[in-house]
Amino acid sequence: MADKYNYDVLYIGAGHGTFDGAMPLAQKGFKVGVIEADKVGGTCPNWGCNAKIALDTPIKIYEQQKQMSNILEGNLKINWRNNVENKRKTINSLPSAIESGMKSMGIDVIKGWGKLVDKNTVSVDDRKITSKNIVIATGLRPNKLDIPGTDLSHDSKEFMDLDEMPNNIAIIGSGYIAMEFATIANAVGANVTVFMHSDRILRQFYQPYTEILMKSLENKGIKFIKSANVASFSKENDKFVVEYGDNEKFETDWILDAAGRIPNVENIGLEDVGVDFDKKGIKVDNYLRTSVDNIYASGDVADAGQPKLTPTAVFQSTYLMKLFAKLTDKPIDYPSIPSVAFTMPRIGQVGVSVDEAKSNPDKYDIKENNLTDSDWYRIMTNDKIAQNNYIYNKEHQLVGFTEISNEADNAVDSLLPIIDLKLNKDQMGQIVQLFPSITSDTWGNM
Repeated sequence: MADKYNYDVLYIGAGHGTFDGAMPLAQKGFKVGVIEADKVGGTCPNWGCNAKIALDTPIKIYEQQKQMSNILEGNLKINWRNNVENKRKTINSLPSAIESGMKSMGIDVIKGWGKLVDKNTVSVDDRKITSKNIVIATGLRPNKLDIPGTDLSHDSKEFMDLDEMPNNIAIIGSGYIAMEFATIANAVGANVTVFMHSDRILRQFYQPYTEILMKSLENKGIKFIKSANVASFSKENDKFVVEYGDNEKFETDWILDAAGRIPNVENIGLEDVGVDFDKKGIKVDNYLRTSVDNIYASGDVADAGQPKLTPTAVFQSTYLMKLFAKLTDKPIDYPSIPSVAFTMPRIGQVGVSVDEAKSNPDKYDIKENNLTDSDWYRIMTNDKIAQNNYIYNKEHQLVGFTEISNEADNAVDSLLPIIDLKLNKDQMGQIVQLFPSITSDTWGNM
């Protein structure tokens, strides 16, 4: 379709904020280009979701075996080196597979660093490429603490590619990455110490559940230092030193800096063409347009007021495809975006939170369950920690849910159709679940 320009749509970045929409757009006859300076696929396939779950799956089996130690005899041990090798085998083919998929649909994959020159032009090295519309999907990267010795620490990419798990590991932070990797390292046998920014972990989740999780992790041997106020990293002999608090020092073998992630907005020409951004990312409206009318942002780099998660990026990318193909002229209408911390036990949530419901008793009702005697959790998983909360509006429609258990991610997933399609009891009654299953149990407890 492109005539005046090289492309109808040119994407900067090749992650989920791009390829989920770019491929069907190309299938519809649009001329599409994708610029990528690193691995095709972006964070999720290469250094995020896929890699993390590959490493986490043996951890879940290990934890479940411990819960059933009175039935399953013997002691499992995680071979970390083999776990990492399996992760590599699992994900190493993904970039080429995604690239091949895009190319098979006629998309030009351009390797190099893309930088905006004007509203219709992007430079890649010495090459100038033009497009009617441009989508910035450059994602997030690990944040590094701005303290002395920060280069002595490591990030999440490096943790997931460790050939040997250190005997002692210090983790800076208390969000998703910190808690998930603390769970993994502890199960493998490392002595884990977590340096918290405040006195709470996983602040975006229901705090009574995070307190239960924190206590569970402490019982497994993980140490937490609250409001640590980390000041510097240094190296003394063969040890690394974390200085924190009131000039206190902690020796360790390895430091993971998990102090959040920040948007990739530098050196891509945003200032040169007038695209507004700040530390939260690129500002977008309800059509994912930036302050420049033909430049859009998608995925984690977009400051869209939504959780910066893979499902969000997929939804945004697909929405832009529909917008460019004139299949919609409406603003983006987000579904309920589920989220989960892949700790053991897990914490999952979707929709209206418990805190919001408690703050608005005129709008919402809450039903809380202890699940340890429930069929699935008692018989199938032997969970000792299993609780959830259902949030209803005054029409008794399910509008929110949160759970802590080994199966919280699957429980949340099972309820998404009820929440987003606003299914009533008669409609739910037309759906027969497998029994026993997490779905039959989760629906049955409503």
